[in-house]
Amino acid sequence: DIFEEASGISAFRYRRADANRRLDQAEENLVRLRDILSELESRIGPLKTQSEKALKFLALADEKKTLEIGLWLHTIEKSKNGLREQEHKLSLATSQYELTENELVELIEKIEAAIKESQDITLEVERLRQTIADTLGIGGIFRGMRTIHVLKDFARDMEEVCPNAWFLNYTNPMAILSGYMQRYTGVKTVGLCHSVQSCVPRLLQKLDMPYDANECKFHIAGINHMAWLLDITDKDGNDLYPEIRRLAKLKNEREKHEDMVRFDYIEKLGYYCTESSEHNAEYNPFYIKPGRDDLIAKFNIPLDEYPRRCVDQIARWKTQKEELMAGGNVKHNRSKEYASYIMEAMVTNKPYKIGGNVINNGLISNLPAEACVEVPCLVDSCGITPCYVGSLPTQLAAMNSSNIYPQLLTIEAAHTGSKEALYQAAMMDPHTGAQLSTDEIVALCNELIEAHTNAGYPVF
Repeated sequence: DIFEEASGISAFRYRRADANRRLDQAEENLVRLRDILSELESRIGPLKTQSEKALKFLALADEKKTLEIGLWLHTIEKSKNGLREQEHKLSLATSQYELTENELVELIEKIEAAIKESQDITLEVERLRQTIADTLGIGGIFRGMRTIHVLKDFARDMEEVCPNAWFLNYTNPMAILSGYMQRYTGVKTVGLCHSVQSCVPRLLQKLDMPYDANECKFHIAGINHMAWLLDITDKDGNDLYPEIRRLAKLKNEREKHEDMVRFDYIEKLGYYCTESSEHNAEYNPFYIKPGRDDLIAKFNIPLDEYPRRCVDQIARWKTQKEELMAGGNVKHNRSKEYASYIMEAMVTNKPYKIGGNVINNGLISNLPAEACVEVPCLVDSCGITPCYVGSLPTQLAAMNSSNIYPQLLTIEAAHTGSKEALYQAAMMDPHTGAQLSTDEIVALCNELIEAHTNAGYPVF
């Protein structure tokens, strides 16, 4: 070793050993590399497959994104088109609404003018002033004539389209219009008025009588606006009329109030009637007379009341329209009006009693058979069945008859086109006949016929 070290051989030996060691390590590394390469080569196939799937996914995702964008664009364009269409429809609807509103305003103005002109004409004769002029008197007669002119078209349409339907008439003059429909058309008709169901409660309230009107028993019959409270008892059967007569007389003697005419009926005729005093003041010759302002004052009669009501009502309609257009609520509370109860009774066969206006046919035995009378009626699925009443007290039948014959003559005039029948209806009217001569009545009727025709409301 000493000689090898001295000659430098040991150094080469160490280097060779180190080289061999490194070669061995390199060989081991190559073996490990071959193993790793072999393992990597086994993974290349699946990775390639996964790579292809990833590329395909990216391509499909890109295609999906393109399609979604296209769909969004299509939806947006479709929405834009729909919006443009709706805006166009809204524009058309707005234009139509404005046009309709303008036409409605013009129509309301025409109606207001026609009402005023009609009422002014009806009431212009100083000796022939009325309060309401919608049921009888010269105003009621001509209101009936011009309204029947319209009802004829109603009847023709109903006979063709709905021949089995019921026509529920609330329009005045009730007896004239309902009587015409019942006698000269094929339409099933009943006339309805709220004065029947309000008669007893309001009477007891006005006299401060401590009775529950719902517990009272009573019978009402006659003609519309002049149907009579024939009897009234409390729940135990005690007659309430003696006290009613006493209190009504005292009230008329002691104070001014709005029901003095009907309370005078109670004193002079013995019975109360259904419709208000301002109505009944013009149904007879007793209270409104030329030059008798003392009677107007005594019975607190509101002359020319109806034109004022029309003006007030039209103003309320305008206010109500403004409130509703501004988002106001429409309430639907069931009232005491008969119509909805009639529908319920006919559909469900649940019986209901009404005061209906029907052709007499002997129901009230001392009134004309062809008159339109207001009597109790039973309503069920069979329809409307009037109830027999019998005879009215003679004075009440006389009062009714004085109104019935002008009504019948008005119906005849409307049906036949006879001016003579119209003249006679006005002559037989208690209020008109008591204040004008026959020649004056004929002249007045001719003037009213012409005025109605010029105003667009012909009576023939």
